[in-house]
Amino acid sequence: MEKSHPRKIFPILILFILFITSTTSLVWASSSSQTADEGKTIFEERCAACHTIGGGDLVGPDLQGVTQHRDRQWLINFIDDPAKMIADGDPIATDLLNEYNEVTMPSPGLTSAEIEQVLTYLESQPTTDQPQGEQAQSLPQGDSARGENLFTGQITLQKGGIPCMGCHSVDGVGQYGGGNLGPDLTHVLQRYGQTGLANALGTLPFPTMQGPYANKALTPQEQADLLAFFEQADAQGTENQAATFTPWFWGAGLAGVLVLFSVMAIFWPRQRMSISENLRRQS
Repeated sequence: MEKSHPRKIFPILILFILFITSTTSLVWASSSSQTADEGKTIFEERCAACHTIGGGDLVGPDLQGVTQHRDRQWLINFIDDPAKMIADGDPIATDLLNEYNEVTMPSPGLTSAEIEQVLTYLESQPTTDQPQGEQAQSLPQGDSARGENLFTGQITLQKGGIPCMGCHSVDGVGQYGGGNLGPDLTHVLQRYGQTGLANALGTLPFPTMQGPYANKALTPQEQADLLAFFEQADAQGTENQAATFTPWFWGAGLAGVLVLFSVMAIFWPRQRMSISENLRRQS
């Protein structure tokens, strides 16, 4: 039986190794590309309202190249629970909080796998020396009066979302104030900036809003009207609160006290006489 010569086997072995290596590389590249695509979708839904990639700072920092100058584990921890990092006194997290108007990044509510997908997407983005400028939404002209009515619920949101006042308040709007499940929005424009706030209204990326506004996104006109209302509220500040809510509140309280004393003044003498009469009869 003729034996195979080593010189004939060697080229075949090399070709086999090259085939396995190239196949593995293609599978890895395909998997990495799929992960980056999934990360892009998550970024656009949860992150793009506050961050750009090469477009300049918005509510938070531009994330171009962030995976190169931040430790990966630090990024994972921060994305998972920003508030905890700040509460624990992490120096980088604290510096970011101070730099970006004391706005604490809300937890995006991502799983570990989703965080990895977002980081893979960020890693896949090219870096450039020149920023592209802020990515602002193009909105129609807003009406602040209509925006206030949308905020309070006097005008129903077109797609059926709950009015903002159910969870938020603005100084001087509504006799009874607003909800306290979310932050006061009187000066939200100062915290987010016009471009950041416009993007936030467009995507509503906050985890607590994902459920109530699922498939109930604000229309471009509603976004514009609310943005105009928040601009007006920011300019007026606490002036409305001092002019309307506080006098009404104290006036109602004073009226209640006067009514109570009036009732006591009418019925107490009679009650006193009844007590005296009962004591005389018993004696």
